[in-house]
Amino acid sequence: MKLKTTPTHIAIIMDGNGRWAKKRGLPKITGHQQGVKAIENTIEGALDLGIKILTLYAFSTENWKRPELEVKALMKLLETHLEKRNKEDLRKKGVRFRAIGKMSGMPESIQIKMRKIEEETKENKNLLVNLALNYGSRMEIIEATKSIATLVLEKKLKPGDITEDVFAKHLYTSDIPDPDMLIRTSGEMRLSNFLLWQISYAELYVTDVLWPDFGKKELETAVNEYKKRDRRYGG
Repeated sequence: MKLKTTPTHIAIIMDGNGRWAKKRGLPKITGHQQGVKAIENTIEGALDLGIKILTLYAFSTENWKRPELEVKALMKLLETHLEKRNKEDLRKKGVRFRAIGKMSGMPESIQIKMRKIEEETKENKNLLVNLALNYGSRMEIIEATKSIATLVLEKKLKPGDITEDVFAKHLYTSDIPDPDMLIRTSGEMRLSNFLLWQISYAELYVTDVLWPDFGKKELETAVNEYKKRDRRYGG
C-alpha cells in the first residue's frame, strides 16, 4: 500500500559543495559556506513538514583524507557555525542538536562547543538534528561489535541472546528509530559508508541538485515522492 504519512526520520548525504563552487569559479570553501545555509533551510523545511529527526552527514571518517587546508577550513566553519547558534531561537523552534560519530577524534574546541549546544537544546522536542561528525558506518559497526564482545566475555550477555535489537542498542542511533528515507544530493549513486545498518529498509531518493541549492522546496519534493512509494519490507 502507498505511504500517506510524512517520514519520521530522514537521513541526508549532503554532497556537491565543491562542484557548486567550481561551476561558479569560486573557492571550494565558498561551497561549504553555502552548504551551511542549505542546512539552515532544510531544518526550516523539516519543521514545516513535521519531520521529527534529521541525520546529516557532516564530516566522515574518510574526509580526513582531503587536503589539509580544506580540512582546517571545514573545522573552522563548523566551529563558527556552532558558535553562532542562537539558544533562544532554537528553544522557540524546538530544535535539538546532537552529534553522532567518534567525537574523540574531532578538535577539542569543536567537542566543547558541541557538548554545549547539546546541553542547551536537550529539552527541545520538535526536531532532533543529528550531525554525523567523524562518522563512518563500518567503524560504528566494529565499535558495536567490540562492545557486545566485551559483555559476552564478562558473562553479562550470552552469544545466543544477541539479536538485531540487541545489536542496534550499541549503535550511535540506539535511542531513535531507523531512517524512513535516505536523500543523497548531487546525483551520486553510492552510500558512502553512511548508516549502513540503519538504512536497511529506508526509501532511497537521489537528486541531481547540489547540496548548496537544496532547501525547503527540494525537501518537500522528496517527501512527496516518499508518500508515493510502496513500502513492503520484503513482504
